[in-house]
Amino acid sequence: PRVLIGGLGMGFTLRAALAELGNNAEIVVAELVPAVVAWARGPMAEIFAGSLDDSRVTIREADVGKLIRSEPAAWDAILLDVDNGPEGIVHKGNDALYSLAGLGDARSALKPSGVLAVWSQGPDAGFTRRLKQAGFAFEEVNTRANGKRGARHVIWIATNGR
Repeated sequence: PRVLIGGLGMGFTLRAALAELGNNAEIVVAELVPAVVAWARGPMAEIFAGSLDDSRVTIREADVGKLIRSEPAAWDAILLDVDNGPEGIVHKGNDALYSLAGLGDARSALKPSGVLAVWSQGPDAGFTRRLKQAGFAFEEVNTRANGKRGARHVIWIATNGR
């Protein structure tokens, strides 16, 4: 499978993908902030546990939205862990990812059986409506950061439906 991860952060999504995907997977991580990549390779390298050096991984210091728009029908999955979700925008340009047009771009970038997964710090009724308007079939999963404890989060798991 070919997977695009938007946002490197602390590497949780990358490490989880590596643990689940086979040896012939291709994982591209798009990180907008070069300092985050440097931090992951430097003082936080131990936490990343070699995941950045895995042969299945390519790190792109780039806008994930631009990567999404650059390759139609290219991805088996797009995993977005950007900012704090659709409403918690830190970088102003990231709001386009969660717009109706951005979701249309993501749908076009997915293979016919592709999956879009979006993490958020909390629910967002407007984003849920936009997923539906963009033609995705989806499930909204409420979860906690640490099993039964910790902050509540939402993950939308959307299938292309083409």
